[in-house]
Amino acid sequence: MVSYQSSTERTDDPAETSTPLGTSNAISEFFVFFQKIRQEIAQVIVGHESVVEEILIALFAGGHVLLEGVPGTGKTLLVRTLAQALNLRFGRVQFTVDVLPGDVTGTRMLLEQDGKRELVFTPGPVFTNVLLADEINRATPKTQSALLEAMAESQVTAAGSTYELKPPFFVLATLNPIEMEGTYPLPEAQLDRFLFKVFLPYPNADEMQRILSATTQADLPEAQPIQDKRSAAKNVEKMKRLVREVLVAPHLEKYAATLVRATVPDGSKFAPDEASELPPNESIKRYVAFGSSPRGGQALLLGAKVRALLAGRANVTYTDIDSVAVSSLNHRLVLNFAAQAEAIDPRSLIESILNDAQRLQR
Repeated sequence: MVSYQSSTERTDDPAETSTPLGTSNAISEFFVFFQKIRQEIAQVIVGHESVVEEILIALFAGGHVLLEGVPGTGKTLLVRTLAQALNLRFGRVQFTVDVLPGDVTGTRMLLEQDGKRELVFTPGPVFTNVLLADEINRATPKTQSALLEAMAESQVTAAGSTYELKPPFFVLATLNPIEMEGTYPLPEAQLDRFLFKVFLPYPNADEMQRILSATTQADLPEAQPIQDKRSAAKNVEKMKRLVREVLVAPHLEKYAATLVRATVPDGSKFAPDEASELPPNESIKRYVAFGSSPRGGQALLLGAKVRALLAGRANVTYTDIDSVAVSSLNHRLVLNFAAQAEAIDPRSLIESILNDAQRLQR
């Protein structure tokens, strides 16, 4: 049934699957750069090591992140600290129901120059490098959609004119899962623009003690820039280009495509005509109305490429893809009423697909 690779062919041993480029200067430089950022963020953010890693993976993969967590867990502080460590421009939009699209992208204002009045475009907070879209689900769908063009095409169109956003451009939007009053669900098209959806867990007892100790002293910890401001954007873009050069073998591209197609329930009008590489997943059939778009597959491979570089390899393995599957796909599933009634978590559905794929490979 499975044509992409048999159980005897699958291997994640770098010695067997990768070109011996682990000592490459470029790969080593990427690893050191990544670790410096992570260590600097750790000076301020207590715990959340896996969350910080996933956010950095999305940054270097060229995508955006949707971060969900209860109030007070450090979502805003994490984004600000990331911008400080990278020495990039930081912008923030505090979304509320009365925020208008022009408050995000910018608007034309009538100004007087040299005795003449003319309409001049005033850039909004979206014209930055690292944008915090705080509590994005409190804005109306019209305002939420103002970010769509910026996130997908790194540009803003206002009053018939198009304005480019200087790279790097990274959006990190936060969601508060326990405050439903006055919130609006994010449209599926907007959710699909995010490379990853990451969950920020509640701190454990030890982390809670460390947070209280660090935040109630006279001198609060602060991240220090790891690079010069003039070269900051250039360095980040250089690392993003390196990620794109990581190799993906055809059978691994097929594996990623298979995982994405497995999220589409049988019988859906969007289901592929040909047979799936994986057997039908009963949970997907029962709880999913619409599966992931092709952007989910792009997120799988781009995230896996960063994972490969962090492992000192110039090519992707199955493990790299599996490690980013939940973050890449969980927000792209549209669940039906049965799933909502039974409080089904999309992450568990992705994990069931991964289990099917891995079982078939053994």
